[in-house]
Amino acid sequence: MTQYRAVFDAEITFSNEGGLQAQGFRVDVADAHATDEQIGRLFVTSLDLLMTETVSLRNVRIIEEPHKGTRGGPSDPPR
Repeated sequence: MTQYRAVFDAEITFSNEGGLQAQGFRVDVADAHATDEQIGRLFVTSLDLLMTETVSLRNVRIIEEPHKGTRGGPSDPPR
C-alpha cells in the first residue's frame, strides 16, 4: 500500500504570545489529498503543542514516502 507524507513550511502563533517556525517539516498523511487544515492539525499534534492560536502553512507538497510514525497520524496506534 502506498504511503504519503506532507512536506511543508509552517508558522504558528500561540495565544500566550510567541511563535514557532518550521521549514521542510514532514508528517504522515492518510492519502495524497490531505488538506492544509488536516496537515496543520497533524503538525500541532505531532509536537504536542499547547495554546496554539494560528497555524499557517506554505509550500505544501504531498510525496510518496513510508510513514515514520507521526503522533496522531494514520500509523499512530489508538490511545
